[in-house]
Amino acid sequence: MPEKTLSTQIPFRYRNFDSPTGVTRETAKRLAERLGVDETQVIHLALHQLAIKILPQYEQDDGPLTAAQVRQIKKLAPTLKKKSVRSSLFEPETT
Repeated sequence: MPEKTLSTQIPFRYRNFDSPTGVTRETAKRLAERLGVDETQVIHLALHQLAIKILPQYEQDDGPLTAAQVRQIKKLAPTLKKKSVRSSLFEPETT
């Protein structure tokens, strides 16, 4: 097992009260008990959920398509007949 050094660790301090920016140790303990894991795992789970929510879950692409790429897509895409709407979800108003 690799030796833990100060460069791979960060200090973590619980808050004195629960808020949008932190939780108390009591809250962390309650979460750990409910999830069946230890407090460290609770922190990792929370960070993982935040990463999924905030960070892109896909590789960044090369940006917008070029005009040539758009033309090629239009050329390869099937053409569909244009259709008109013959009915409505709403009854026509009668006055």
